[in-house]
Amino acid sequence: MLSRTADCLYWMARYTERAENTARMLDVNHQTSLLPQPSEVLEQSWKKLLTISKLEGAFLSKYDVINRENVLDFMIYETSNPSSIVSCLYAARENARVIRGKITSEVWETQNTTWLELQRILQTRHQADPSRLLEWVKHRCHLFRGVMYGTMLKNEAFYFINVGTLLERADNTARILETKYENETTLGKTYKTKLNDDGSDGELFDFYHWAALLRSVSAFEIYRQIYSDQVTPKQVAELLIFNKQMPRSLVSCVNELIPLVSEVKNQQSKEIERLLGKLKASLDYSDIDEVFAQGLDEFIESFLERINHIADEFSSAYLIPLAVA
Repeated sequence: MLSRTADCLYWMARYTERAENTARMLDVNHQTSLLPQPSEVLEQSWKKLLTISKLEGAFLSKYDVINRENVLDFMIYETSNPSSIVSCLYAARENARVIRGKITSEVWETQNTTWLELQRILQTRHQADPSRLLEWVKHRCHLFRGVMYGTMLKNEAFYFINVGTLLERADNTARILETKYENETTLGKTYKTKLNDDGSDGELFDFYHWAALLRSVSAFEIYRQIYSDQVTPKQVAELLIFNKQMPRSLVSCVNELIPLVSEVKNQQSKEIERLLGKLKASLDYSDIDEVFAQGLDEFIESFLERINHIADEFSSAYLIPLAVA
């Protein structure tokens, strides 16, 4: 397979997954922002959403105030933001258009229809209900994935699409966990005190904070099935890091990546297999107590560094160098 083709398949999948992940985070933040809470808490929650994607600087260069309306506009519609939903869906569609011969007509039509429907939505963007729009984005991304699994051969094209999806998903889950946990540990006590001073329930705020994290990765119901008790930071982290049955957990993403890389093995892929094997071993032979003893933030930073290094190595081995692209 040509590097150009592999590159388009890989980035089509990454941008689609990124659009879905962004929609998930925005929807959860939008819903929780409607709850009674101090203005400082509300502003910080929107700021943290920008921090997850490393976009705070880009946002402040265009907007003066961090609030719900501005962040939603920036993360959904702003074309100068490469991680906005509009930018991601456009990039996914353009990559799909380039390699139409390597995907089925159903996959192409799904991506193309998503983009065409989005154009109609953009015409009435100021009247659009954010929750309804974000649900539509998640539905279209789910549809793309379902059509891909249902119509494509399990060949190299299929494998490159899945590698892109899993690398993006692992990165996103780790960033959400890191940022939400940092928010809780550094600012949570102060905010809960203010909530109690205002006559509201700080413990209830704590529950909604962690429940929102779980909902952003579709894990709230799964959490209830496994633990069936109160939502605690330690159990949330255990589910999102170590549970092999949880589709968006870190260990699940790494485990699924290993056989995919072996399917597209070439002379340059040995280093990628070695890095993935070491990352899998570090997850398999660790547990949540060890992670918290080390520090969850340090563990997540290390994971992000390693998974992004693997993504860089994968790009070097199979895809078009960024300098050329």
